[in-house]
Amino acid sequence: MSTPRALPRLSTALQSTEVAAVYSLVTIGALFSTHALRQLMGDAGYGAILTGLCVIGAGMMLARRAELRVIHLIPTTLLVLLAWLLITVGWSGSPEATLSGWLQLAAPTFLAVVVAQFRDTLQTVRATGDVLRMLLAVSLGLEILSGILLNLPIRFLGIAGNIAYGGPIQGIFGTRTALGLVTIIALLTFLVEWRTRSVSAGVAIGSVALAATLAVFTASPIVLGMVLISGTATGALAILRRVRPSVRPVLQWVLSAVVVVGLILVYLFRRPLVYWLNAEPDFFTRSRLWNVILDMSALRPVQGWGWVDTWPDHLSPYTYIRIVTGRSHASALNAWMDVLIQAGTVGVVLLVVFVGLALARAWTSASERRSTVYVWPALVIIVLLTDSIVTSSLLGGSGWFLLVLCATRASLVRGWRRERPLAPDASISPDAFGPGAPA
Repeated sequence: MSTPRALPRLSTALQSTEVAAVYSLVTIGALFSTHALRQLMGDAGYGAILTGLCVIGAGMMLARRAELRVIHLIPTTLLVLLAWLLITVGWSGSPEATLSGWLQLAAPTFLAVVVAQFRDTLQTVRATGDVLRMLLAVSLGLEILSGILLNLPIRFLGIAGNIAYGGPIQGIFGTRTALGLVTIIALLTFLVEWRTRSVSAGVAIGSVALAATLAVFTASPIVLGMVLISGTATGALAILRRVRPSVRPVLQWVLSAVVVVGLILVYLFRRPLVYWLNAEPDFFTRSRLWNVILDMSALRPVQGWGWVDTWPDHLSPYTYIRIVTGRSHASALNAWMDVLIQAGTVGVVLLVVFVGLALARAWTSASERRSTVYVWPALVIIVLLTDSIVTSSLLGGSGWFLLVLCATRASLVRGWRRERPLAPDASISPDAFGPGAPA
């Protein structure tokens, strides 16, 4: 007797903005806490959390289905990429591993789509800021506890307690590189919060100081590179947003040419740059790994060896790569190399198209729209792309979630479907980046 009465109440709750707000906080928190949750609960426990979030998200979309249009749910380029990764099960050495790896990518994709439907960009920035403030504060607290108060490592989280020696530290994120990526994203988020007056000046200043302090203690040359690139991109956007609209297209082309020339120079002078950044050990490790990956990719250049995401323990060619390099690598330490060996050149091309369109749309919106909040998707994508050169975090967890979220926001404003008429009851507002589905 109670079930018929409970269903309308559940539906009403799933349609509320309060549930959507809490859902976005929990989702972002779970994805950014992947390492800590896995260490505490194991893969099964973490998988149960993501599964539960996906079920709740599906319930929210079902309850609010009148607001949604299928054609606006997800960028077409992303759908094609996901379809290709799933197709690779046909020639994978382990279909089970491929299906598992595909689901590890599909889950954060779906979660990003759900958040994109029901939270606008400013609300998403606020949720991300609240989550990262808490996680960075916990990381700093545990580092101080481990390295100064107890002088003992916290082994199950991978905290070595090196803060008393100036670093490197990794917080609850597993590696210093992962912490570095989080701190840069946090800095961008906190600065956008500050500029949009979403939080008080005291909270904003404290948050920026927290993220900057942790970034310094990572002692990672990769963090320095991300700071330089994101700072340059921020400066370029500041100029573009202030010039006359008639001058902006020409300046866009000039900046594009500068970027191309800069990439060529970075490649030509990569060794002196590595020495300047004091990153020789990391560079040589990656260089050796990438050479072996290129050799193995040449055996299946078009289709790859089958998508598996994180490398399985006993599966060719990953076992061979570990033997040759003498290290137990779980990824290619480069998102593009990972896609190349797992999904071939077809996968790389599809990823380039998806990311390229997302960045172009986000960058154009950031340079033309008045609100500072439009800057956030473009800068986050740039930071993720910078990190993808030295890690594979772009291909899963919080990295993939943010990429899909920013891509859908950019598609909402600049996508080919944005001019299509919507039903009168649709709550999609491209100009406001508001609730609703992206094109």
